[in-house]
Amino acid sequence: MTNRKILVVEDNEDMLNGIRDILEMSGYQVITALDGQAALAWMEQHRPDLIISDIMMPQMDGYELFSAVRANPRWLRIPFVFLTAKDQRVDVRLGKQLGADDYLTKPFEPEDLVVVVEAKLERAASLQAATDAEMSQLKQNILKAFSHEFRTPLTYIRGYLDLILEDGLDQLSTEELEDFLHGMRRGSARLSRLVDDLIFLVTLETGEAVNKFYSEQMYFTGLRSLVEIVVHQKRPAAQQRNVALGLALPDLLPGVEIHLDYIRDVLERLVDNAIKFSNSAQGHVLVSATANDRWVRITVKDNGIGISAEELPNLFKRMHQIDRAHLEQSGLGVGLAIAKGIAEIHGGRIDVESEVGRGSTFTLVLPVAQEALGPITL
Repeated sequence: MTNRKILVVEDNEDMLNGIRDILEMSGYQVITALDGQAALAWMEQHRPDLIISDIMMPQMDGYELFSAVRANPRWLRIPFVFLTAKDQRVDVRLGKQLGADDYLTKPFEPEDLVVVVEAKLERAASLQAATDAEMSQLKQNILKAFSHEFRTPLTYIRGYLDLILEDGLDQLSTEELEDFLHGMRRGSARLSRLVDDLIFLVTLETGEAVNKFYSEQMYFTGLRSLVEIVVHQKRPAAQQRNVALGLALPDLLPGVEIHLDYIRDVLERLVDNAIKFSNSAQGHVLVSATANDRWVRITVKDNGIGISAEELPNLFKRMHQIDRAHLEQSGLGVGLAIAKGIAEIHGGRIDVESEVGRGSTFTLVLPVAQEALGPITL
């Protein structure tokens, strides 16, 4: 506990000294400042574990200090407690609206101060531990996925190249050479897809995908045709897995404001997943759509393995795959995270319903657009 640094910001020196004495007696290291500017100046070189700040102060008040702290990513997780005068309910309400972690009403008992500090520090430690565990798991997933997913296609490509070089072109039949080249093409296509997914995930995380959406979005009335095109393109893959790929669309779907390539990407991912996880003996995937005056819903339903209720909250996490080892999945586990990100950029979402052993239903929900000049159709 002695290593915990508490920054106390208070322009009343008697109150400041009293708080410092209470906290130091409880084993904390206390740093004091008479206003928000002095507190920020100290924080440029140091990081407190918790901040206690009065609201009414000269130079920079508590609200301004709180906003400055929360605007800095380095300080985003530091617990922040406001001090407010008795019966100042407006201060309390505004502090809650801003997102302060807690508040203390002056005058307060020493025990109240210590209890609040201990509770906020314990909560912050729990959140940090959970974040560290999640990041550790994410790193492990990334290492496992990269090790398998990048090595496998590279092994194909290198193996075929070695065979060609060792045997010599003149020793290979036309059929053998074609088999080797097709194998190399499959490997390179898989690598290209992996790299494209990683690059797109970065554009989502950095906000570049949002910028591209706003600069390239269009009023689009050809959503029905787009779904038909995607389903038609996926029929060979479905046939290879003995999956019946059905289509049930209304005659007309309303216009939407979309980035065409992004939405095509989402539809392809949802249909690919449905085919991949359909019932291996008698697979069936149905792509359908409905609409009202507010939303368009494009649904992809399969009769496959389904997803347990415990796994549903993890479904859209990056680098997460459900029962990867048992199902022998390929890919990095970012497909649904990308699809979710694209849907949210459009002001929509992806809904999912699933039952183990009976299949899953994924629904892309997009807002209906107001009519605009120059509609784009396919």
